[in-house]
Amino acid sequence: MTEIRDRQTKVTSSHWGAFEVDVENGRIVATRPFSADPAPTPIPDILPAAVHHRTRIDRPSIRRGWLAAREKNGRGSDDFVKLPWDEALDIAAAELDRVRKTYGNEAIFGGSYGWSSAGRFHHAQSQAHRFLNSIGGYVASFGSYSTGCAQAIMPHVFGEPFLKLIYEHQDSWQTIHDHTETLVMFGGINPKNSQVSMGGITEHRTAGWFDRFAEKGMRCVNIGPQRGDAPANCEWIALRPASDTALMLALAHVIESESFTDREFLARCTTGFDRFLPYLMGQEDGQPKTPEWAGPLCGVEPETIRELARRMATTRTLITVAWSLQRAEHGEQPYWMSAVLAAMLGQIGMPGCGVGYGYGAIGGVGKSFLGLHGMTFSQGQNPVKKVIPVARIGDMLRNPNQLYDFNGKREPYPDIRLIYWAGGNPFHHHQDLNGLHKAWQKPETIIVHEPWWTATAKRADIVFPATTPYEREDIGRSNLDDYLFYMPQMIAPVGEARDDYDIFGGLAERLGAAQAFTEGRGSSEWIRLLYQEYRAIAADMDVEIPDLEALKERNWIHLPIETQGPNQTLFKPFREDPEGAPLKTPSGRIEIFSETIASFGYPDCPGHPVWLPPGEWLGNATESAPLHLVSPQPGDKLHSQLECALADVEGARPVGIAIHPDDARARDIGSGDLVRVFNSRGACRARAAISEDIRQGVVAMPTGAWFGDPGDNIDPNGNPNALTLDVGTSRLGQGSSAHTALVEVARLAE
Repeated sequence: MTEIRDRQTKVTSSHWGAFEVDVENGRIVATRPFSADPAPTPIPDILPAAVHHRTRIDRPSIRRGWLAAREKNGRGSDDFVKLPWDEALDIAAAELDRVRKTYGNEAIFGGSYGWSSAGRFHHAQSQAHRFLNSIGGYVASFGSYSTGCAQAIMPHVFGEPFLKLIYEHQDSWQTIHDHTETLVMFGGINPKNSQVSMGGITEHRTAGWFDRFAEKGMRCVNIGPQRGDAPANCEWIALRPASDTALMLALAHVIESESFTDREFLARCTTGFDRFLPYLMGQEDGQPKTPEWAGPLCGVEPETIRELARRMATTRTLITVAWSLQRAEHGEQPYWMSAVLAAMLGQIGMPGCGVGYGYGAIGGVGKSFLGLHGMTFSQGQNPVKKVIPVARIGDMLRNPNQLYDFNGKREPYPDIRLIYWAGGNPFHHHQDLNGLHKAWQKPETIIVHEPWWTATAKRADIVFPATTPYEREDIGRSNLDDYLFYMPQMIAPVGEARDDYDIFGGLAERLGAAQAFTEGRGSSEWIRLLYQEYRAIAADMDVEIPDLEALKERNWIHLPIETQGPNQTLFKPFREDPEGAPLKTPSGRIEIFSETIASFGYPDCPGHPVWLPPGEWLGNATESAPLHLVSPQPGDKLHSQLECALADVEGARPVGIAIHPDDARARDIGSGDLVRVFNSRGACRARAAISEDIRQGVVAMPTGAWFGDPGDNIDPNGNPNALTLDVGTSRLGQGSSAHTALVEVARLAE
């Protein structure tokens, strides 16, 4: 029996919450839920296996074809040569220097998605962008795959940055509980998604609130293709994917035609209803947007639409819209139309009423805290001003110098010669991964930091092994949470892994930018400085927090920052005094018709909300692709993190695909059968999960499986982005359109 030389148990923080970690003999051996969490997630259970997994990258590695002859086309299939750190850093620094001197820093794309650690200092996105700024800048990206479309459209409607709107101004769960009578959820509110949050979510309470709503007698209506997108005690209207705008228009038609429209509110607080009304009533295009018109489009009985509209108009109603709705072609329209529908009801600015976005999308939405910000590692200033929409990376690589439209501007895509990626896995979250793989062969060099051999690492030229959050110290803190954590180093770095900060520091030194990047400080000095600044900000707000040594000793504290009573209601000051507290729109009001958007001249996003069918949906399904694929977030991990260990669990891979019994029966598919999911863009394997809780004609396969190798005719693990369509939501938003995809499913022999 091996003697236990050391045993340690500490609490740490993560994007999916806090948990206890047991370490023995320098290895993480077990995790346990955090005692203060009422509904802890099981995600950490797989952590010990993942941290010590065979797919960890142990040494700096350079792709053989690139090292020998700067060959680009072997990405994903070549083997790698392991090199000492100094040699690998020398090679990477020389390549960065060559590219910036030959083509300029506009030829460098800095990719990072920000989810690699909940720690405030070792935040890969901040580290990567600070480094690239220190050596002259980089092409950056706008928005996120989750909300990029909404981030473009909603400032035109409400005048606020979208993320500020949802994180700082929306009603709290308590306010909803106290005031809302009818909760109408387009896309549902799924407690599964609220397991995670940027920077961490310590107390998982979303599902518990729905129990309280039910006890109160609140009517909660889940509108979407899956019953499971909301708790079981909610009603379900089984909507066709991508038809939400049609349903919203029909609800608005009932409200207008039955004289429920609050014209006084529209006159005081909005602009452009007179421009929208002829379209709604059919005077503009000859088609009134009645329930009879919408019913065949969205698969909902006209009388169901009428009953819901009347209920919404005669009770205190909150309309919520999931992030998923804007992750489809024309995703701007349901977001804009939801605001118009709420404005017609006239309840915007009343507690627990109006419209809200992203409840349940992450754990922090719906919590009410003091605005205690801080502890951010500065990224510095980027001298390069070129920015692309984040979901257009594939187009950028395929079409250098080609003009594209985005939110009123027309600019050429930059000609990218080098990609530097740290803290993310684009071969998980981008669409049409087979197309991205081809585009990925075009840059001259790709450098990646990764703990594991992900699909992105396999497709890089230079790979630096990075530590996980458990191999370094940090501070865990989120603006959407009321806990503060000291995150101790649990184990020594696995293999020769180094912190991102140390990797970038080594490169900066070789490129003459050491002072600009490090300012002469090591990691521990930066952590201490950031914490001291945070304590000073807290003191100014009369929030007392311990010094760093005391926090290290205590491991964590519960911050006294939860606000008592109702949260500030979204747009309450504006409702009460539109002239004295105007919105930051051109009119100072909610823009039902936007002169700004109309001036862009985009047919796919005109001056007011409209129904625009996507290029692929059940309304134009074909015999070869008759099923609409939706790709929700996974329930067993965050994005693709920890997937390496989950894939080892017997029966866990490939992922499951939910399919209606009638659709399964027509294809001779039984529960648990191995199936092929395919269309013209690609194919992947999955396990059939037959369910009455998904609408007929729709299949659902969660994201997160590691994408396979280029030679695979079929992705073996079940990544739905082997199938999704890589087109922008519109010329205005250019967001991700993952939920615009038709597929077929067929049984495979085992």
